[in-house]
Amino acid sequence: MKEIAGEVFTGERPLFGAQDCRICNTIFKEGESPLKESRNVALTGCLFQWKYPLWYAENVTARRCTWFTMARAGVWYTNDVSLTDCAVEAPKNFRRCRGVNLQRVSFADAAETLWSCRDVTLNEVTARGDYFAMNSENMTVDHLTLYGNYSFDGAKNVEIRNSHLLSKDAFWNSENVTVRDSIICGEYLGWNAKNLTLINCTIESLQGLCYIDRLTMRDCRLLNTTLAFEYSTVDAQITGHIDSVLNPTAGEITADSIGELIIEPDRVDPAKTRIVCREGGAD
Repeated sequence: MKEIAGEVFTGERPLFGAQDCRICNTIFKEGESPLKESRNVALTGCLFQWKYPLWYAENVTARRCTWFTMARAGVWYTNDVSLTDCAVEAPKNFRRCRGVNLQRVSFADAAETLWSCRDVTLNEVTARGDYFAMNSENMTVDHLTLYGNYSFDGAKNVEIRNSHLLSKDAFWNSENVTVRDSIICGEYLGWNAKNLTLINCTIESLQGLCYIDRLTMRDCRLLNTTLAFEYSTVDAQITGHIDSVLNPTAGEITADSIGELIIEPDRVDPAKTRIVCREGGAD
């Protein structure tokens, strides 16, 4: 493989179409699309300081690399890309990519990041920004720490473990999402989702878990969660107390206790939902 080390590149497309390259400790300064259409490129310790560094690329690995603020929209339309121990300061990274593997990556501004990507693996990723992972599919996520609203909107076939999500309107319009052993905090969790499964999760949400088709919960805790389950079909086994439940459509909800149960017969059929309170019988 060709090796490039300790270089400084400026201007548009300085390494356009690069193939079979190892690039180390190199700076890409002002100039768009430095590695557009590249193939089989291994990057180590490189600094990207300008826009669109990796578009339409294939088979790229990056270790200990940095994307600065102006390296926005950094990786688009690129397949089989792996980042390890990288810092990404720029927003709008990873769009319409396939085969994305991120290990120990931090996103200082993850606004509109990971949009419409497929076959994605995240491990020990930290991200701050709204609309993270919108419309992405086939995701495996472990130890994600996310600060940002509207995450995973429209996402499909997602498995999340050991994560901490501070995210209003998370999982809206999603399908086939499973979250295990995680903490989720944010209003209006999961609206309009299909096949949302939460296992051993701690959840805090105002009007969360509403308008869901096939919501499954096992060994979850609902802290300060009010007006839950409105117009949802539910199979929920809750550990502890639920502050209030409003008009579930059908299914069964089991909890130690429920502070307020609101069932309006003119809106839902009460006979279609079974409510079980371990400390106070069943309805």
